[in-house]
Amino acid sequence: MSSKPRVLIEDWLPVAELGIESRRERGAASALPPLSFLHIWWARRPLVASAAVALAGVLPAWSEELAKAFPDAVELQDEAAYRRWLLHLVGIWGNPVHGRKVIDAAKVTGAKLKGNGYGYKQAFRNAIPRKDIDLLHAVLIHTWGKLPTLADPTAGGGSIPWAASRLGLPVVANDLNGVAASVLKAGVEIPAIKGLDLVPELRKWGQVLVARIEKRLKEYFPLQGGESVIAYIWANAIPCPRTGRLIPLLPDKWLRKTAGKEAAVRMLTEYDGVELPEPIFEVAFGKDVDKTDASTGTTARGKAISPYDNLVIDGDYIKQAAQADQMKQVLYAVAIRKPSGERTFRAPTRTDLDAIAAATSKLEEVKDLWQQTDILPSEEIPVEANYDRGHRMYGINTWLDFFTPRQALAHGAFSGEFARIVPEVQESLGKSADAVLFELALMQGKALNWNSRASTWDVSRQKMRSVFEKHNFSFKWTFAEFEGAAALYSWTLDQLLDAYGGIAQLLDETGVSDSDLEDRLSRNVSILQASATDLDLEGGSVVHICMDPPYYDNVMYAELADYFYVWEKRTLGRLIPDYFRDDLTDKQNEAVANPARFVAMGSRRKELAELDYETKMTSIFEESRRVLADDGILSVMFTHKRAEAWDTLGIGLMQAGFTIETSWPINTESEVSLHQANVNSAASTIMLVCRKRDERGDKIKIYLDDIEQDIRRTAREAATRFQHDGIEGVDLLLSTYGPTLSVISQSWPVYSSTPDEHGRDKLLRPEEALALAREEIVDLRRSRLIGKASKVDTLTDFVLLAWDTFAAREFPYDTARLLALAVGGLDIDQLQRAKVVSKSAGKVTLLTPSERVRRGGEAAAPGVRPGAASFDYVIDAVDTALYIAEHDGMPAAKRFLDKHGYINDAGFISTLQGLANAIPRTKAKGEWVVSEAGRLDTLCTLYFPDVTLPDATDVATLVEDKPDALFEME
Repeated sequence: MSSKPRVLIEDWLPVAELGIESRRERGAASALPPLSFLHIWWARRPLVASAAVALAGVLPAWSEELAKAFPDAVELQDEAAYRRWLLHLVGIWGNPVHGRKVIDAAKVTGAKLKGNGYGYKQAFRNAIPRKDIDLLHAVLIHTWGKLPTLADPTAGGGSIPWAASRLGLPVVANDLNGVAASVLKAGVEIPAIKGLDLVPELRKWGQVLVARIEKRLKEYFPLQGGESVIAYIWANAIPCPRTGRLIPLLPDKWLRKTAGKEAAVRMLTEYDGVELPEPIFEVAFGKDVDKTDASTGTTARGKAISPYDNLVIDGDYIKQAAQADQMKQVLYAVAIRKPSGERTFRAPTRTDLDAIAAATSKLEEVKDLWQQTDILPSEEIPVEANYDRGHRMYGINTWLDFFTPRQALAHGAFSGEFARIVPEVQESLGKSADAVLFELALMQGKALNWNSRASTWDVSRQKMRSVFEKHNFSFKWTFAEFEGAAALYSWTLDQLLDAYGGIAQLLDETGVSDSDLEDRLSRNVSILQASATDLDLEGGSVVHICMDPPYYDNVMYAELADYFYVWEKRTLGRLIPDYFRDDLTDKQNEAVANPARFVAMGSRRKELAELDYETKMTSIFEESRRVLADDGILSVMFTHKRAEAWDTLGIGLMQAGFTIETSWPINTESEVSLHQANVNSAASTIMLVCRKRDERGDKIKIYLDDIEQDIRRTAREAATRFQHDGIEGVDLLLSTYGPTLSVISQSWPVYSSTPDEHGRDKLLRPEEALALAREEIVDLRRSRLIGKASKVDTLTDFVLLAWDTFAAREFPYDTARLLALAVGGLDIDQLQRAKVVSKSAGKVTLLTPSERVRRGGEAAAPGVRPGAASFDYVIDAVDTALYIAEHDGMPAAKRFLDKHGYINDAGFISTLQGLANAIPRTKAKGEWVVSEAGRLDTLCTLYFPDVTLPDATDVATLVEDKPDALFEME
């Protein structure tokens, strides 16, 4: 046995299979893993990818020695069988690549598939038999001397530790955030230990809790005529500055738009000729709906219009009124289900309004006492925040302000009844009590996410949306309220039982012996709540540190988690006070690039936030190095488009003493855009595989110039390899970052070829090397698009490579800037002056041919110029031809082409071929999503037969929004 066994992930990872299975795992709200529904956490990794990386980081690379050590194991007798076995161990029990092709072909032909097209269930649903688990453990003990411990220092939502625990590996999961640590305990530790045995007690005591809450709240949620309430639909409202009468702030009045079943409210400002102090509402259906009125609201773009005098109200007045506590909430419709089962709407009744008033009075009566006795939160929202998306401007200054009085009363009732039930459960269940209580407390998190002034009514899908539909606290003009007595907590109990039961079942059925179904696999899980820079672990005790660290500035976890923290420290905190010892979540020690922490530093706040993130990540990696065995592996999952994030991650790893041995891109994001989305985003998670660095014995200084050719060669080889695995666009750029960092880390320390301002050598920033990698990818992709090694001109190259990289018209400024530099030393300002792009709010947009037209005195500048005698840039000529075709027809475009000799011009034809390959050729219900693609298609079909046109994809129904449940996972 080698002193430093080579592990499987250093040689191979099934990138294509894991990418397809990851997207399959996340592709449908109804088919997500149960861990996703237990409690919201942001940016969970797919379980199948987590399992594969966790296992491949401890399984040895195949060798003849391994095969000889297990002569009876057919899974180990050759390398191909061994690789198939890894796929089997993570639940991939078929050929997902073939399955994907079958499904794609069926979409094109309209064929009906039997089953799901893959021939097997989603990977995470497949329970691994005990004989495979036993063989896995035997191989691991043979390799490491004992079962290797896996640790995740920044475990978040728990995908990695859960996947490893399921296969019986000893697991340590840590997170700084008390909410995350609670999710880890509830989703990983408790089901690993208690399994399905806990479900009967969860159901029993959950029903007791729900019944008590319903009894306390029933009078505040009266039901009428045997109905059940789906949602109460509200609007925020302000007094009219001229009349003093209340104005509900409605973007529109629609309740349902389904053809033949339309429903909308009518707002009445007077009744029987008498002016009303505030509007009342009626609900109209079907043919009685005035569609023009239904589409007309009282607010848009931050302003309002008074229904009393039809005059505009400035946005500043609305904010001032809200901050002066003059913003009220008005119930304007109720979504109900009749006894017959019919879903419909009705207007608010006097019974509804009286119940709301009674709830408001009750909250006023108990509020002070409840806050003194830790039932209701009293904490203020911190002033310094990244997610101040309007709530503070509209009078939401404390965490309790996110709720109407009746919503707060419902959530407070849960807190109070939970506190009362704790001693009863402890007396009844003894040692199992805290596990039952801990899981029951999670009902509150679900309720908070679905019953707030930030939860909304989804007209298109006829259901409520959760608060965290997006990762912020954006202010909502209208919102939806759950029926709080009979519906809310009975629903959250059902959700808890389904989620916990699903998690426990997946664990219990994995590793079950065929001969003894009661022989459940034992699991060893430890949950820590601490800084990842100071883990309560012995040095060298961990074989595999597998982590999914915070992604730079992607998500401010602590700020988002405060929304739950202030409530859950009054429920979960009764059970584990150490998780909730602070007033709010710990932002001081959180490893994110958080500009809000440095707001007092003015223009330097972003720079200081980045430096703070780099320092903390370096400390986390240093601590990881301390607890990692000398022959152990560190694997880091990372997803970020900005090169600055990779620069920071890379320098942290290298400064902490790691080499990057290899990397693997896995497409882990759900397929919801099909290229018609306006803004591109990275879809791949990059897996970096690291080892402890052996310090170089020589004293020779190494500079970037010394390793430049190695970087270029490595980037080109990586891109060529990953293209074959289906990695495209911005993800292909990202896929080269790991190999590039690997070249640097193997020679570290490496110095920049450019000295500092004092003429002294300075350490290389990884970004300098990443720039070289991007240049190589640009050359490689250009050749692939055009079909030969070719360079046209810088503007044309940028347009080609932008479409190829982003597959969207709009994309992030930072990535566009890096691409422009890689193409030919361009900058975004040059591209804007050339009317190639526009820029705004951190985004860059490729202009259409019509938007590129030059007129008058601009006639000599780059752009679309129908009357020009010649063109310096081929993209200008192409766009001019497309513009003429759009406005004057194809014959006029042909005359333009003949006049300039472009029919036989090699550079022009190469550009057409490149654009045909780069611009998304997607149709929606027969219409081209990108209009240029359609005109290009016609132009080439008529006049350029040598240009090969890829097949177009016709999407019958555009996917505009992720399912709500996806955000339970993220």
